[in-house]
Amino acid sequence: MSPLCRHKNVVYAAMAAIVVASALTAPVRAADKIRFGKSFPTLFQFTPVDVGIEKGFFAKQGLEIEITAFTGDAKAHQAFAAGAIDMSIGSGPSIAFIAKGSPVLAVAEAADRPLGITLCVLADSPYKTVADLKGQTISGASVGDQTQWMVRELSRLQGWGPDGFNYVGLGGVEAQLSALRTHQVAANPLDLTSATQLQDQGEVRILIRYGDVVKEYINHIIYASNDMIANHPDEVRRFLAAWFETVAYFKSHKDEVVPITARVLKIPPPTVARVYDQAIDMITSDGHFDPKGLAVLRRSFTEMNILPEAPDMAKLYTERFLPTAN
Repeated sequence: MSPLCRHKNVVYAAMAAIVVASALTAPVRAADKIRFGKSFPTLFQFTPVDVGIEKGFFAKQGLEIEITAFTGDAKAHQAFAAGAIDMSIGSGPSIAFIAKGSPVLAVAEAADRPLGITLCVLADSPYKTVADLKGQTISGASVGDQTQWMVRELSRLQGWGPDGFNYVGLGGVEAQLSALRTHQVAANPLDLTSATQLQDQGEVRILIRYGDVVKEYINHIIYASNDMIANHPDEVRRFLAAWFETVAYFKSHKDEVVPITARVLKIPPPTVARVYDQAIDMITSDGHFDPKGLAVLRRSFTEMNILPEAPDMAKLYTERFLPTAN
């Protein structure tokens, strides 16, 4: 090899080394952080976000997700108002907070009919069917909430009108269970995860899942703050892209999903596996809002005196950030 060729090879090698070194030392763009709220900490149907984080679907979209769990929709919307969270998942009925001035917009339907809400009686209760409960007292968290509407709707579907059961608001789950155990009430509405645990322990019996009788509904919604929508719309799009990619994985990889969800919820994997089988069908795959479900929510707001008049639902949500819209 001539001296000139050797010189050229040395130059090329040096240039290549500089390119490689530059690539190795170039700064890596930091992931965009989204502060994400769960309006309830123990719901199976909220755990796709946890699975998506662990399996890298959000990282793939250049997102870092910081999760905060609340003890109800009102707390989550207070956090929105304080600028403490950017996006959240909550109940469908909490879309009414937007009509009351909450600085958010609904951006995706996360779950449709309420397969995650049950009606439970004591394990040794004489009440074997819904019909047996006519005229009996059923508890819920508070007057005017989602559970009271479910109780009234169940009565209506039985052909008794809205007041076939007596309803009493007792506060949190422990207070309701205490009333059930002491026979002050005949039945409690419980989330499916808690109900399945208590049934496994021989304490309660699941009488129905509301989703088996209430067919048209929007049970859960993903919300984004007005600030995120105005100033970070691409992050909202990327979050929803990651969420629905996770949902596809969630629905097709039960054996991988159950251990993650069990760890997040701190309950045994066999219990989670049963909840998975019963609740998976309500998790929506594309996020589009069902018009019939929206109509049911709209009707419920005036029936329960949550709003003085039925709102224009089109002003409360958008579908422009959904993967199928882009």
